[in-house]
Amino acid sequence: MPQVGSFALVLALALSGYSFLGGLYALIKRGPGSAELSETARRAGIFSFVAVFLASLILVAGAFTNDFSIDYIRDHSNRALPLPYKFAVLWSGQEGSLLFWSLLLSGYGLVLRLRHRTDQRLFAYASVIIASVQVFFLLLLNFAARPFAMTGGAPPVEGRGLNPLLQYPEMVIHPPMLYLGYVGFTVPFAFALGALAMKYPGDKWIHITRRWTMVTWGLLTLGIPLGAHWAYNVLGWGGYWGWDPVENASLMPWLTGTAFLHSVMMQEKRGMLKTWNMWLIFTTFMLSIFGTFLTRSGVVNSVHAFAQSSIGTWFVAFLAVIFLVCALLYWKNREHLKSEHQLESMISRESSFLFNNWLFLLICFTVLWGTLFPVLSEWVQGHKVTVGPPFFNNVAVPFALLLLLLTAVGPLLAWRKTSFESLKRNFLWPSLCALTVGIFLIATPVSWGSPFGMRPWQDLSYLYALMAAVLASLVIFTVTSEFIRGGRVIAGKIGRGLVSGMVQLARRNTRRYGGYIIHVGIALICIGVLGTPLNQSSEKEMSFGDKLAVGPYTLVCRSYTQEENANYSSDIAIIDVFKGGKQIDTLYPESRFYVATQQPQHIPTVRSTMKEDLYVVYEGQNQDTGRPIIKAHLNPLVSWIWIGVLVMIFGTVLTLIPNTAPLQVTVRSSVSAKNAMPHPAPVGAGD
Repeated sequence: MPQVGSFALVLALALSGYSFLGGLYALIKRGPGSAELSETARRAGIFSFVAVFLASLILVAGAFTNDFSIDYIRDHSNRALPLPYKFAVLWSGQEGSLLFWSLLLSGYGLVLRLRHRTDQRLFAYASVIIASVQVFFLLLLNFAARPFAMTGGAPPVEGRGLNPLLQYPEMVIHPPMLYLGYVGFTVPFAFALGALAMKYPGDKWIHITRRWTMVTWGLLTLGIPLGAHWAYNVLGWGGYWGWDPVENASLMPWLTGTAFLHSVMMQEKRGMLKTWNMWLIFTTFMLSIFGTFLTRSGVVNSVHAFAQSSIGTWFVAFLAVIFLVCALLYWKNREHLKSEHQLESMISRESSFLFNNWLFLLICFTVLWGTLFPVLSEWVQGHKVTVGPPFFNNVAVPFALLLLLLTAVGPLLAWRKTSFESLKRNFLWPSLCALTVGIFLIATPVSWGSPFGMRPWQDLSYLYALMAAVLASLVIFTVTSEFIRGGRVIAGKIGRGLVSGMVQLARRNTRRYGGYIIHVGIALICIGVLGTPLNQSSEKEMSFGDKLAVGPYTLVCRSYTQEENANYSSDIAIIDVFKGGKQIDTLYPESRFYVATQQPQHIPTVRSTMKEDLYVVYEGQNQDTGRPIIKAHLNPLVSWIWIGVLVMIFGTVLTLIPNTAPLQVTVRSSVSAKNAMPHPAPVGAGD
């Protein structure tokens, strides 16, 4: 079977190569026979998916059948590995993850090529560009990172096992979501580059690709917090985001992709920022490739990265080719991207989108600079200088607060120019309510518990947290007021309640109101993050009956127990939790030792409420005293992060649903006679 898998990859490379070269020649030639050649290139791209899918299926089958004659299966699986994690073997190592990348890309290409009748010429360009990217990854799989490599001789009886960090349920979901986002940005990139190459008239290509971009962005939006949740529940350090280089690598294309989704509305509505939008989507795709490079080159140290290898050189060369192609096509066709209108007022929706974009890019540049600073410092000084979370927080947080302000203000500004009366009408009450929240947080006694009793003059982090709370409240209040104002109009016309009116309002303009819901999700995430300065932790060696206090909780060690299975052995602490002298829970943090990999792993246990998380870790034994070590963290408001993510996903799904027909309302002209005919007018259809 490994030989069949290798042959499938060679066949996939040949088919993708033909899809690229044949399709490109057909586009350039544009003469007799070009249509037939383009069609055969399209079909070759379709069949390349079949070949890559076969190779992936064979590799997964090798994991399930314990075929340790394949080096990759030997290095990343073992007989006792639970069945769900056999699937995770596909993306757990360098070769398999590249195959998974190629599988998803060929899947996206399959869907695109099956929908080619939407606009055959534009889709032909996009198909050729996707095929060129596929050729690169298949070259890697056939020559630099072969997933079916075999060392020869008798295969070992047992494999080396899957990395313990990956043996967690979310790791069967998180990488696919992240990869679907990374890989998916190839599609809008292909459409954008194709539209530029063919000087596509108008902005129809944006309408065609909007859903592709939203789906991709939504998958990446889901994948990043899934990774944060995995880190929170597996790594045992009490946090969910540490500005790790690979975490940053996933954040950067999300930032530029979000900027693109905002600014592209200016191109649709006003014919502005055409060059800007083109380079935003180019940059987003290149950052996706750059993130893939970071995890595989070994240039940065990360718990998420693969082993160091020479494969990074391939990615550097590929990024250089992408940039050159994009730059050359832009220079050749730049006249095609001239804006149709100019910015008319600094107080308008156009200006808010522009400022919004600049802030997204400033945050992205900050993250990029901090991530690459160790590499750059080594080139200049001869040794690495690493920047940690304080750098990212001190630089990125102020930009993020400004971005949160624009999130509240921007969507409610009018196009072209906004009057003072409009600003007063839209923001007076939401601003007063948000200011009340800030005063309440400062004035409330500290004894009430976090996040109440904030004292911003004591520490800069408290000031940032207070500002985040006020601005997040402003976002929620402005969105709520917008729903209520529009919902009342609809409710009065259909004769139903306010809630029904708001539902109908959202259904009549799903893109706009889905975007508002996404903004609410972001505000909820910010509320969850603002609890970070109020975190508490405590650590102690605990024998039977020992107590550990953290915040209002007292942890009492009842006992320790041991469990063992074929995959790992574990020591489990049994910790009773008391609050106010009353037992409220029992927690079971674990310290595991995996047999195949001979690696330890600490599995924390979390008691989560809407107010706070009690996070307990069994850190093993003190080597000097032999006594078990228990560490407890009290993390306020973390649950609101996960709630905010769900709200964002709901809003994203809503934006993808087609609008319902606008409500028809009978309106009589003021100058009509008593027998004049009524005219229907749509309600709730405006953007």
